[in-house]
Amino acid sequence: MGGGEFTALKGLDLQFQRGEFCGLIGPSGSGKTTLLNIIGSLDVPSAGSAIVLGHRVESLSEKQAARLRSKHMGFIFQTYNLLPVYTVFENVELPLLLMATTEEERREKVMAALKWVRLLDKVHSRPSQLSGGEAQRVAIARAIVKEPELVLADEPTANLDAQNSYNILDTMLRLNEELKTTFIFATHDEKVIRYLKRKIYLDDGEVIQDEIVHAGA
Repeated sequence: MGGGEFTALKGLDLQFQRGEFCGLIGPSGSGKTTLLNIIGSLDVPSAGSAIVLGHRVESLSEKQAARLRSKHMGFIFQTYNLLPVYTVFENVELPLLLMATTEEERREKVMAALKWVRLLDKVHSRPSQLSGGEAQRVAIARAIVKEPELVLADEPTANLDAQNSYNILDTMLRLNEELKTTFIFATHDEKVIRYLKRKIYLDDGEVIQDEIVHAGA
């Protein structure tokens, strides 16, 4: 940056277990989004190694990384990233079109995902007809429609009011418990932090605290 080097992450040594509901917590610039992108094979570490679902991220070709994301990961963003010309059904169906599934299989999976997020009544709606909370629930359905092993969520409640945030978080926690899907958040939202079962605090690219939150704590 400006002719100089900037180290986004340094000295990290982390492991995640299947079924965790955890968050990378820290202010802007702390490195949490960079770490989330490395876990998601969207970025590659310039040093060290990142092993995700048995694959070394830094050794993957772009095609291999895309295949890993397509088959095993779901992504939830703060801006929803829904395609406006598509219906709710079609937006949720998109990840399945990249996989070897029949039309009948896709329909069953999409309807199941929309049932999980309680949006069966919006199946034919378009994004412009949805509230912010409903749009984010569609984004969640799209992320989990293929029942991925890992879901990465970057500030998923940033554009939502408190009540919609809690509804979204309840939905994701329920999916975590029912499907055993691992959720990793990047956040500084206190509402999200209250729900996490593991909290990893980052500051200036380093982990300063890593705590497990026990039930009832």
